[in-house]
Amino acid sequence: MSIRPYRDINRKKTKVINVGKVKVGGDNPISVQSMTNTLTSDINKTIKQIQQISEAGADIVRVSCPDENSTKALKQIVKHIDIPIVADIHFHYKRAIEAAENGASCLRINPGNIGDKNKIKEVISAAKNNNCSIRIGVNAGSLERDILEKYKEPCPEALLDSALRNIKILEDLQFYNFKISVKSSDVFLSIKSYKLLSEKTNYPLHLGITEAGSFIPGSIKSSIGIGNLLMEGIGDTIRVSLSDDPVEEVKIGNEILKSIGLRNRGVKIISCPSCARQGFEVIETVKILEDKLSHIKEPITLSIIGCVVNGPGEASQTDVGITGGGKDSNMLYLNGAQSEKLNNKEIISKVVEQVEKKVSEIQKKTK
Repeated sequence: MSIRPYRDINRKKTKVINVGKVKVGGDNPISVQSMTNTLTSDINKTIKQIQQISEAGADIVRVSCPDENSTKALKQIVKHIDIPIVADIHFHYKRAIEAAENGASCLRINPGNIGDKNKIKEVISAAKNNNCSIRIGVNAGSLERDILEKYKEPCPEALLDSALRNIKILEDLQFYNFKISVKSSDVFLSIKSYKLLSEKTNYPLHLGITEAGSFIPGSIKSSIGIGNLLMEGIGDTIRVSLSDDPVEEVKIGNEILKSIGLRNRGVKIISCPSCARQGFEVIETVKILEDKLSHIKEPITLSIIGCVVNGPGEASQTDVGITGGGKDSNMLYLNGAQSEKLNNKEIISKVVEQVEKKVSEIQKKTK
């Protein structure tokens, strides 16, 4: 079951580019990205982390390529994963060429920082020859010196100027398979910069609040910044930047999309904060169910409400619902209708059983 959003999002139509098998832009689903924090040259650790990131629900993964050992490692890494790789390149044009030749699906560069025109041409040639897209990655912390001198400090206009300059470099070389980001650690600066850029170009935009911080503050900053832009119809792919496990970035990114109706993947749990009226331990129940249902990719809605104040109303709008009833007597709802009473010890096993049953039904319909 699903609820029609209160207000539909009028998403801006951008150009479509390819990042490996993932299409970014246009009407394509907004993709979620993360980045490894292993040494890319440590092939086994990097493969393992990429697989964890992919399993968590990422569509694209970025790896840092600061040296030749890292770019060479890509050739082996891509053989063991089923997700496009973006090679993160700064300044070293040879690393960009090597990454494209060794299996990267996209290069994250700033063309203006690569070097002279001949070096840029070599990178673009490698990208074209290997069907490799590019992300122009403008960052408030690393703007070109002349732009900083012009504007005195990072500001939306400065980030826009840098983005437009780098766009022109690629367009002059007749390369158009690229997306752009204008990131800052400041939420307001990021939002304004993306809005200005969206008005000036129709290339797909990669959204993010860079260096957002640790799990809680970083998740909040990212949700506000990325969510604000997405609700304005801006953005084609996102990355939540946290000082935490990359898997957590993917989870938050997916939750941002799910919360505004832009992605339906996995179990969406609606749960109350609990109070003295609760008929069972809501908080602990939700934690256990999140863990037991984390492997599910099919879209399922689940409500876990501790009492009858809001429980029946929420349960009427979800695939599976539990409403606390007091005296160890809770009501299970299926497809919005009352099904059977459960005691507290039955809740988790019964909910898991019914969610798995829903998944099976969905899979049969899609075959």
